[in-house]
Amino acid sequence: MRPSIRAALERSAELTRNNRLVEGLELGESAIHRATDDEHPEIRQWLTDHADDFVGRNG
Repeated sequence: MRPSIRAALERSAELTRNNRLVEGLELGESAIHRATDDEHPEIRQWLTDHADDFVGRNG
C-alpha cells in the first residue's frame, strides 16, 4: 500500500484512540476510497493486524 494510505490509517487510529472517533473514521474512510483495488487486500490485513491501535490496547 502506498505510504500516504498507511499514514492516513495510522492517523485514523491515533484520532480514534484520542476520542476523536468521527474525525478518525472520516480520515480512514477517505484513505480507503483513495486506494486502488490492488491495495484493498493489504488494507484489510493492516486493519486486522492493527485493530488494537484503534482502541489503545496492547497485544
